Amino acid sequence: MHPSGDGWRKTMQELLPAAHMPTPAGQYDLYPGFPIGAGKINLGWDGLAAQLCGRSQVVIDGYGGVYWEHLRRQLGAALAARGVQPRWIDVACALGSGERIEALAEPFLGGDDPLFGTRFTGRLCDFFDPDRLAALLPDPAADLSILYGCGAALAGWDAPLVYVDVPKNEIQFRSRAGSVYNLGRSTPQPAKQMYKRFYFVDWVVLNQHKADLLPRIDWIVDEQRPDDIAWMRGEDLRAGLAQMSRNYFRVRPWFEPGVWGGHWIQEKIPQLPQDVPNYAWSFELIVPENGLVFESDGRLLEVSFDFLMYCDHEAVIGASAARFGYDFPIRYDFLDTFDGGNLSLQCHPRPEFIRQHFGERFTQDETYYILDAEPDAMVYLGFQEEIDPPAFRQALERSFHEATPLDAEQFINREPARKHDLFLIPNGTIHCSGKNVMVLEISATPYIFTFKMYDWMRLDLDGKPRPLNIERAFQNLYFERKGKQRIRQELVSHPTLLAEGADWRLIHLPTHPEHFYDIHRFEFDGEVTATTDGSCHIMSLVEGASVILETANGMRRRFNYAETFVVPAAAGGYRLINEGAGRAKVVKTFIKPDRKPHQPA
Repeated sequence: MHPSGDGWRKTMQELLPAAHMPTPAGQYDLYPGFPIGAGKINLGWDGLAAQLCGRSQVVIDGYGGVYWEHLRRQLGAALAARGVQPRWIDVACALGSGERIEALAEPFLGGDDPLFGTRFTGRLCDFFDPDRLAALLPDPAADLSILYGCGAALAGWDAPLVYVDVPKNEIQFRSRAGSVYNLGRSTPQPAKQMYKRFYFVDWVVLNQHKADLLPRIDWIVDEQRPDDIAWMRGEDLRAGLAQMSRNYFRVRPWFEPGVWGGHWIQEKIPQLPQDVPNYAWSFELIVPENGLVFESDGRLLEVSFDFLMYCDHEAVIGASAARFGYDFPIRYDFLDTFDGGNLSLQCHPRPEFIRQHFGERFTQDETYYILDAEPDAMVYLGFQEEIDPPAFRQALERSFHEATPLDAEQFINREPARKHDLFLIPNGTIHCSGKNVMVLEISATPYIFTFKMYDWMRLDLDGKPRPLNIERAFQNLYFERKGKQRIRQELVSHPTLLAEGADWRLIHLPTHPEHFYDIHRFEFDGEVTATTDGSCHIMSLVEGASVILETANGMRRRFNYAETFVVPAAAGGYRLINEGAGRAKVVKTFIKPDRKPHQPA
């Protein structure tokens, strides 16, 4: 399928605009562009066609979710207007049979499990028939031979390379509309089923392939606006990524409604589409799915975050690069329950469980930083002192099978939630946010491995029950995390003053020993300076209108209330300047020195 009419993507979120200027101080910027200088970003198919004229062969590779046949028509028309009649060769002709590809993916898809599989261990070339791939050759009689599609570069042509990227949120919006499919398939499946395959199989091999291609990309294309692409030279892409890895970056956020979602985000970011039931999540820094936006002359071009890590992951995360490889280790996201509902009662897998069952390198250790809260706000955290695990299991099973409410307070401890509190949620801890809370979730990067035990008798937005994972939860819960005294000692952070000056303070918000990251908070009226000390610093302005970031390398950027931004380890040092009338507060997360995540035996 291709984009036509209104049915090619299913979302209320707007497309990235072709051009955008930074927003005023204090206003959340939906489209943060990193400046790369004048004359770098181009718009439209005609300009790209001009780059290809005069060549005898070109390879156009790219990510899953690209509208390849639409690309062929648009670029073909632009080339024809310049008197070039290309010979198009679709690399999909060299894919293995559908049965072979399904057999390749099936062991990693978790059978009938609606949510979870295991990370694929192969490569993109495994999807292709090597003999068919070798038979795809340029046509010497053609004006221009173009080999195109996911994996086209695997054919080994000695030709210029165009790489076509599309953000992962747009892939999901397209898959929900049934207009794109999984690798090797020609028909859609239910969106959640396709997402599971994307996460555990398709994105794994496509990311590996992208990493291999980055050094030799001649042109990069942002295809999210299929009729009005943005493109730039590969050398400018690599230079922009290198500059970003030594100064700062802010990913492009995206927003999703949810069954428990609230209205804080709608109120505080009114430029978002308002004709949605709510906003439950803001993907502030969930980098397996976020993109990075470059800006030149006001024009925007987005690439997936993975490119930055493949460019220079050591510059980005510093001393811990050997531990995490190309995996950026920390995420920030918002959970909005203002005038919404409780999240599900849940826990996350222990380290050995997530490695054995899902193929992840490290687990989903979380914290809840309370950005805002109503006076009655609570979080569920840990168990009551008198918890009886078998009785709790029986109550959960009865609720599930008989569709009866659970008396959660009989089993689960609750803690009042106040603005700027920090709650610690290491793996295996039962927890959830209550209603009327705006949570800044600071966590290790894995983000889908939530074992829900109870969901307050709700259906999802699609009208279907949300899957529960009671059995898996009980394989991971720590029932010894119980009783108010122990919970308040171990799972509630107790801030301490680290340093102060005439108009600033540095506060330590200690995390749990299980967490490989730590948290500080700058509080200042004028300005503060800091050094990265071998770790990236992930930050969010949690109080105040706006701050100016100045890096040691001379770049400046304004960041506004609730925006998340990162200073890479290689930046060395930076200064934050408060632009607001009151005191600014900036939360900073960094990797603990010499702290290794759980390693396989």
